[in-house]
Amino acid sequence: MPPLGFYELQLLGLGVLCFVSLSLDRYITQNAKKYQSKTSADDRLESGKSGNASALAALTRKYLLVYGIVMGADWLQGPYVYSLYREQYQFPERLVAVLFVTGFVSAGLAAPLVGVWADQHGRRKLCLVFCVTYTLACALIMVPSIPILLCGRVMGGVSTSILFSAFESWLISAANSATLPSADLSNIMGRATLINGIVATSAGVVSNQLVGFTNNFVSPFVASGALLMLAWVVIRGSWTENYGGGGGVADQDIFQVKRLGQAWSIVRKDPLLLVLGLTQTCFEGSMYLFVFLWVPSLQEHKASPLPLPLGYIFSSFMISMMLGSLLYTAIVSYAQRNVNRGGDSSLTLHAKLSSIVCAVSAFALATSVASQDEHIRFWAFCLFEACVGMYYPVQGTLRGTLISNEHRATLSSLFRVPLNIFVVVSLLTGVSSARRAVLTASALMLAFSSLMTGVVIVDRAEETATPLRTEESVIDAEAQAN
Repeated sequence: MPPLGFYELQLLGLGVLCFVSLSLDRYITQNAKKYQSKTSADDRLESGKSGNASALAALTRKYLLVYGIVMGADWLQGPYVYSLYREQYQFPERLVAVLFVTGFVSAGLAAPLVGVWADQHGRRKLCLVFCVTYTLACALIMVPSIPILLCGRVMGGVSTSILFSAFESWLISAANSATLPSADLSNIMGRATLINGIVATSAGVVSNQLVGFTNNFVSPFVASGALLMLAWVVIRGSWTENYGGGGGVADQDIFQVKRLGQAWSIVRKDPLLLVLGLTQTCFEGSMYLFVFLWVPSLQEHKASPLPLPLGYIFSSFMISMMLGSLLYTAIVSYAQRNVNRGGDSSLTLHAKLSSIVCAVSAFALATSVASQDEHIRFWAFCLFEACVGMYYPVQGTLRGTLISNEHRATLSSLFRVPLNIFVVVSLLTGVSSARRAVLTASALMLAFSSLMTGVVIVDRAEETATPLRTEESVIDAEAQAN
């Protein structure tokens, strides 16, 4: 048996660390269970609500099953999109960048419409549409024809907009309908990120094995399509529909211009939402650029003449994301036990975590730019992925707190417009020649976002959470009156 290489050893070490962390997380959770159960029971008795425990278990099961399947389908494609275009189809890097840009442009153009359609016509219905459009994208990427691949990227862009808006909006609305407290919603989101890391790690190994077995970069996309069809069946059979304000009724305004105008008015008048959108643009924009840049960045200074084991590297990144998710869960669990003893509120805690995550992400990307050592870059990228693991539950909880149900999907999608503009402009700079400049710009944007979150959201968290919802209600009432 040949000795393990560097990346195989790192994957093994990270796997052991993740196992230890999971064990500690289980131990901490069991110790805190009695306290949390008592607190939750007291809260529910005071509010006159019962049956929340069973509702929480049912919602967690329904959401995490679907979330695990769709994210598994998405991650199966992750390690080999670039390699399929660049190595198997032999496209020049500029053309590869154009294909990626097409996906982000379509996502940016579709984002506002996806949000308003989800609020108006139903989040469950849009999630079913996602399964269909993403399956079509997987089918089209198997044909090495530029027009067909461009159509596939358009489908993929639309699907991405749905994936990162409608699913979360469905969860938050379902949690609100079940009258679950914010602590339960945070727990579901933290577990979702952990599940995301598990399926992503598995997807990296499976995709690596599929490519090795078939000697074809297309095989992971076939498996992804099969999972998406399974997700369609599960969503149709287990999810109930929910809507935004005024949704579920006939509306002649196909492009929902009025609803978009109301959403923009809400964002424009509230600095907290502006900073929330800034953070989403900076972090998720950097994350999408990272998807395009991590392979050539590691290849640029690789020490071995052998090809990089992309699937194993990808799995290492995903385990790092799981570790970030576990760290988030531990921090929130500790904070919940101390909130009645003068600790931060949930909103303040998540605002602080958002600022810290952006700052550490900026440091990680700056380190990858400053170092020309392949292994240091690898560990810097692992640190960035750990921040990704914390970012999603942190940002999801902030959106759930600061954005009301009436416009949740619309505003979440609206934030994706500047995000996609940022990514497109960065990719069009000529990624190969300007890789360092793009990563440096991402690090600076993240540092700025960290600063703005600390100055605006953290300082104003306690006094502005309630007024925000009041202002939205006033705007909605005025719109209905007109």
